[in-house]
Amino acid sequence: MDAAILAKVNSWLNGNYDEETKATITRLQKDNPEELAESFYQNLEFGTGGLRGIMGVGTNRINKYTIGVATQGYSNYLKKSFPAQMVKVAIAHDSRNNSRFFAETAAKVFAANGIKVFLFQSLRPTPELSFTIRYLGCQGGVVCTASHNPKEYNGYKAYWNDGGQLVPPHDHQVISEVEKIRSVDEVKWTGGEAHITMIGKEIDEAYISMVTNLSVYPEIIERQHNLCIVYTPIHGTGIKLVPDVLQRFGFSNVHVVDEQSSPDGNFPTVAYPNPEEKETMSLGLKKSREINADILLGTDPDADRVGIGVKNDKGEWVLLNGNQTAVLAFNYLIEARKEKGIDQPNDMVIKTIVTTDMIDKIADQSHIRCYNVLTGFKWIAELIKEKEKTENYVIGGEESYGLMIGSKLRDKDAVSAVAILCEMAAYEKNKGKTLYEKLIDLYIRFGFFKESLISITKKGMDGQKQISDMMLTYRNNPPLSINGSQVIQLLDYEISEGRNLKTGETWKINLPVSNVLQFILDDESKISARPSGTEPKIKFYFSVRDRLKDRSSFHSMDELLQKRIDSIISDMNIR
Repeated sequence: MDAAILAKVNSWLNGNYDEETKATITRLQKDNPEELAESFYQNLEFGTGGLRGIMGVGTNRINKYTIGVATQGYSNYLKKSFPAQMVKVAIAHDSRNNSRFFAETAAKVFAANGIKVFLFQSLRPTPELSFTIRYLGCQGGVVCTASHNPKEYNGYKAYWNDGGQLVPPHDHQVISEVEKIRSVDEVKWTGGEAHITMIGKEIDEAYISMVTNLSVYPEIIERQHNLCIVYTPIHGTGIKLVPDVLQRFGFSNVHVVDEQSSPDGNFPTVAYPNPEEKETMSLGLKKSREINADILLGTDPDADRVGIGVKNDKGEWVLLNGNQTAVLAFNYLIEARKEKGIDQPNDMVIKTIVTTDMIDKIADQSHIRCYNVLTGFKWIAELIKEKEKTENYVIGGEESYGLMIGSKLRDKDAVSAVAILCEMAAYEKNKGKTLYEKLIDLYIRFGFFKESLISITKKGMDGQKQISDMMLTYRNNPPLSINGSQVIQLLDYEISEGRNLKTGETWKINLPVSNVLQFILDDESKISARPSGTEPKIKFYFSVRDRLKDRSSFHSMDELLQKRIDSIISDMNIR
């Protein structure tokens, strides 16, 4: 074993770590030294969003000690940032194995540092945590979750006083404080339990009332209250609030997928608790077919992502992707608010740079400002804060199945998204139209935009280097053409520069620095490459477009655009 790794292992065996941890390390030394090396070869990075990783012993794993060190560093920064006031934080957790233990661990460390803690009595959705920070006037917050990752994972997401995840300068300064802690002996583990207050139903009621007030057309829901809705929380936190919210909206025909209704960190009915996956939504699809439902919704374990199923023109159930869901949701809130006369002249919407440009077209035609930000809802939250005195935020979203409706919280919210998507279905049904038909009508009106995503993970200790090398090649030797279409623009967000590859003209990109590359082709196709900041993973986003003449041409055009995407992937040799 590498000497540096062995030194870390021995520091844990000889340090102030519990006996169970030491016994596990000893067992791994004997039975699985490769796993032990993976567990210690690096320190699990406290990235700009916090921690995420596999649970287990070691510096490269999520455990009591990595959570404790992160919380101590965050506590130190909060106290430096708000020296003249009593610092308050809110803490929530999802249904994952150990999430409650990690949340309680964080609560005890914050409290031992003299920080007032509001800890949810039991699991709650991530968006409710964001809402709670604002509602209780906290300076920060934490939710213990690994979102839609497999059951082996857990994580720790840190929030600031606006209810959004950490952004510059706070993100890097918190990271700096965490990195200063060299030993678990520097962590204050206990001693401040009197600073912890349990919260629950009173916050739920405030949150549900906030979501209910987002409804645009309660009178249409009253007429369509019998809309047949199937909902699955996929063993997660959504069960805590989604059924109540739908009832409060006025929907009376809601069916929960029984097999996935109980919170369970083992996610026994799925391999991957992600509503983007057809296999994950299969039980919901089955129930939807059985009862001839109007709409299917699914939320991930911490209820910040939403998947949606609808019937197509052949009566078959299909899942919409995140871009299609965003197009429908953005269009509904723009269209319905305008129709009802509650739109404002300073309305704005926000999307991310890898989300479909069809939304820009929709907003432009309605004379609404559409801003593009970096990937991640923390950037949507940051822009709302910047613009809230002069512009009226309506909705934000990104292609990864996330929507944020209204400004009372500052992170993606699948609970309110489920309610608004059901209201949207009722609105269209009231006009004698399905959501599928509405989507095709929007394609006819604004152009057929088709998107796809490939995510590549490079495992092992050199995985991050492989991805870095891949980005370096694209950056230093960009392709001149892709799939027979000339690359006319290269947008490099790491150096904040756009470049016209035909003329050599350059311009500044006015967004924070991020390791993202985008290629814009002569046929208006767009390819984006974005490595993960916390995992050895890289995502490629593909967007192609064409004109759609009528509904009867939809399937042939869909096939044509898919072939174009497949050809781009083949030409770029992405695998």
